[in-house]
Amino acid sequence: MSAPAPLSRRALLCGGLAAGALALPQSGRTAAGRGRPRVVALDFGLAETLIEMGLPPIAVPDPQTWADWVVEPPLPADIVNLGTDREPNLELLAALRPDLIVTTPFLGDITPVLERLAPTRTFSVYAPPPGHLFDRSVTATRELAALVDRESAGEALITRAHMLMEEIRAHIAAVDLTGHSLLIVQFLDARHVRVFGRGSLFGDVLDRCGLRNGWTRPSNYWGFSTVGIEELSQSPTSSLVYLEPIAPDTLATLAASPLWNSLPFVKTGRIYRLPPALMFGMVPSAMRFARQLSRVLGGGPSHG
Repeated sequence: MSAPAPLSRRALLCGGLAAGALALPQSGRTAAGRGRPRVVALDFGLAETLIEMGLPPIAVPDPQTWADWVVEPPLPADIVNLGTDREPNLELLAALRPDLIVTTPFLGDITPVLERLAPTRTFSVYAPPPGHLFDRSVTATRELAALVDRESAGEALITRAHMLMEEIRAHIAAVDLTGHSLLIVQFLDARHVRVFGRGSLFGDVLDRCGLRNGWTRPSNYWGFSTVGIEELSQSPTSSLVYLEPIAPDTLATLAASPLWNSLPFVKTGRIYRLPPALMFGMVPSAMRFARQLSRVLGGGPSHG
């Protein structure tokens, strides 16, 4: 995945809600007879969820960008590179003989081809209409877990997420930050940002942790609005949280920008830089964002 760009592939990510059980072929069984399907994930949010459930995918697109956008959980060292997320290598995918392919509506045009290679399920977390993306991620996690016979692991992941956010909420209250207003952004360049609204994955985390989202305008169904940096002044009491990665030249340009330096949070030094968390991820990304946010706001829980 390259540096942020307007409506890149990852910006168009959609997860998906698949229902029902999948009858996996015998090749997906271990010697002990327990189901362990060979799964290919064509989406990072689905891949991170599978890893957290103890069933890493055997292949993903663009694994070299994982450390820039997802970071944790780490990818297995032997994971197969399927090429780009826009055009996965279908010949290589066929040669892998997966038991299951999990994908998103973004690759809807090639879904009929995928279905000829292996059983394929599409998950739609980031899809119309706008909604609470953490809740949608929880639903998708349960359905994915049932699909691969990992129901207990899926529930354990969801429980860890709820417990982590409750712990952070208690910490936020203890340091008297309850209701603190934040603008969560990712820079596209020195003049434009994606700002994440209520109902986005990050906005839902703010709500669950007892913080307030300073961006009150409606967002698209991916959970963000693309605006000029001057529009961030609409929330003058908010602090700014910006997510890596960010290009060094963007930081240099901002430092010299009169417009940037006139914004309320810049004048008062209320700016936090956050390590990457996948903006279009699922429950693991929500947990990473919550941990990192709590850390920069005052040493809250770093585990979970």
